[in-house]
Amino acid sequence: MTRLLIVGPPGAGKGTQSTRLSEHFHVPSIATGDIFRANIANKTELGTQVSAIIDAGDFVPDALTNHLVAGRLKEPDAADGFLLDGYPRTTDQLRFLDDLLAQEGTSLDAVIQLVADPDELVQRLLKRAHEEGRSDDTEATIRYRQSLYQRETAPLLAVYKDRGLVVDIDALGPVDDVADRISSALASREIAPVAR
Repeated sequence: MTRLLIVGPPGAGKGTQSTRLSEHFHVPSIATGDIFRANIANKTELGTQVSAIIDAGDFVPDALTNHLVAGRLKEPDAADGFLLDGYPRTTDQLRFLDDLLAQEGTSLDAVIQLVADPDELVQRLLKRAHEEGRSDDTEATIRYRQSLYQRETAPLLAVYKDRGLVVDIDALGPVDDVADRISSALASREIAPVAR
């Protein structure tokens, strides 16, 4: 059973590595954005609430996010572990997750932090914006999202570092190399996929 959390600034390749880790460990990659979209698409009661909040341009409150994540973690595919992406984002969410896992007699195994030079990431995202025609991805916007990430994530990482859970991974270089670094770092902590 593997329970992981992946964090990283915009452009660090979190989505790409999440997909690979999910396949490697045979666990679902659980991203709050995906949970929100699924509930909205399925027109669930919570989805309707989330949709109204997002349409108003507001952040989904912790209590609602916690409720949605708790529901997702109870689904059968998460019984043997999971990879969280984008949750927890606040210290209240972190405490809720701690309590939720403690009720099951478990806890997170590791927090994978993708680390990269901010200027390198700005260049990477500007290149992608140009290739994909994303006019809203300006340098100022990217740097703002980076500072928001640092401000939001720093308190969480401090808690997880105190617990000895954070694994720092150099996120620059070819995708396969980054994936290998993550696998090696986790293996050194005796976190490896269960043979199927």
